[in-house]
Amino acid sequence: MNFCKKSENTYNRSFSSSVKNALEGVVHTLKAERNMRVHFLAGFFVLIVGVYLNLNAIEFMALLFAITFVLVAEMMNTAIEYSADLISTEYDPKVKLIKDIAAGAVFVSAMNSMVVGYILLAKRIDWHMTGTFSFIKQSPWSITLIVFLIVVGLVLFVKIIRKEENLLCGGMPSGHSAVAFSVWVIISMFTENVLASVLVFFLAVIVARSRIVSGIHTLWEIIAGSVLGTLVTVLVVQLLS
Repeated sequence: MNFCKKSENTYNRSFSSSVKNALEGVVHTLKAERNMRVHFLAGFFVLIVGVYLNLNAIEFMALLFAITFVLVAEMMNTAIEYSADLISTEYDPKVKLIKDIAAGAVFVSAMNSMVVGYILLAKRIDWHMTGTFSFIKQSPWSITLIVFLIVVGLVLFVKIIRKEENLLCGGMPSGHSAVAFSVWVIISMFTENVLASVLVFFLAVIVARSRIVSGIHTLWEIIAGSVLGTLVTVLVVQLLS
C-alpha cells in the first residue's frame, strides 16, 4: 500500500485508495482542529497509563472504545461544521443550532470518556502502583507497547507542530526510521544477543535507506527519526526496567 500516490479517480476506487482518503481525513482534522489534537493527545496519554496500570482485556477495550468515541464525535462535528458553512456563509440561527448540536455530541462523548477513565484508572493509581510497576519491570511486551506508543506519538506530534503536509508519508522526522531503530534497541536490550542485535540493526538501516531511495525522506529526516527512536527507546526502557 502506497499512501504517497495521489488517487486519479474518485469513482470505483480501490481499497487502498479508500483507506488513503480516510487517513487523509484523519490527518486533516488533526492538523486543522485544535480540539482534535487535544483529544488525541489526552487519549494517547490515557492509553499509556492504562498499559502501565496493567488493565485487563475488557477494561482496556472499554477505555479504547471511550477514547475512540470522542475522536469519532470530534471528526463528525468537524464534518458537520464544514457542511453547514457550505450551506450558508451568513449567520443563520438554524445553522448555529446544527453546529451547537454537533458540538453537544462531542461534549457528551467527552463526559462519558471522563467517567469511564475515572472508574478504570483513578483508584488503581493509588492501590496498584507498586505491584503494577513490578509487573512492567518483568514484562518486556508491556514495555515494548509503551515504547512504540511514545515513539509513534512523538513522531506525529513533531510533524503536527512543524505543520507537515502529510503525517504518514515524508516530512521531519521519518516515522519508519524511528520505529525501525526503536525495534533494534528493544531487541538488543532484552535479548542481549549480539548476532540478533547486529542483524536487526542492518534491517533498520535497510528500512531507513529505502525511504531515501524511494525519495520519500531526505537524509536529515532519516537521521532525525533514527536518533529519536533510539534515544526515546533507551530512555523509556531504562526508566521502566
